[in-house]
Amino acid sequence: MTLMTERPTISGTEPHSFEDLLNTLDELDVPGYRAEIIRGSIVLSPWSKSYYEDVMELVCDQLRSHLPEDHRISIGPFLYVFPGDERAYGPDIHVTPRRISRTTSNRRDGEALLLACELTSSSTRDDDLTDKVTVYGRAGVPVYLLLDMQEELATVFWNPSAKGYESRDTRPFGEKLSIPAPFDCTLDTTGFQAPATNPPAP
Repeated sequence: MTLMTERPTISGTEPHSFEDLLNTLDELDVPGYRAEIIRGSIVLSPWSKSYYEDVMELVCDQLRSHLPEDHRISIGPFLYVFPGDERAYGPDIHVTPRRISRTTSNRRDGEALLLACELTSSSTRDDDLTDKVTVYGRAGVPVYLLLDMQEELATVFWNPSAKGYESRDTRPFGEKLSIPAPFDCTLDTTGFQAPATNPPAP
């Protein structure tokens, strides 16, 4: 297998089954990277920028009181598997029933997701805007929240279908975005923008 340098991708010279890729992922040790399976390859994404954590916490804090009973909102890294599309993603934020964490497996059922949220980076943005919209929708994930950190836009997708999602709404950071059922709440995206300056070094 080979390791590419700019957004590293692991692929072999011979085709691998989806199960082979999952098994490889189970054994992979690549500190500093998140590993996912996209279009037949293991794709490694580097660490997020530090302020992304604050944005993720802002999302979790606002959605937590609107979760259905016995559900949890969490920040990654956990791997959600979509066998029908031969994909495996590690969304930045995920809402699932609490029961699915009661396992020793490294893999979680993608169809158990109630919400998936991705914060784009320059290396992940294309897949977040295309591949994941289709796969999350086809799997029936009710809500996909996409925070485009480069363009400073928040998009919510809902009404999943065989083609992806039938409905979407986009707002610039700083505005409020309606999050549909089963959450039925408003997300204030104030503070999602990149900081104007870096704090002084200690």
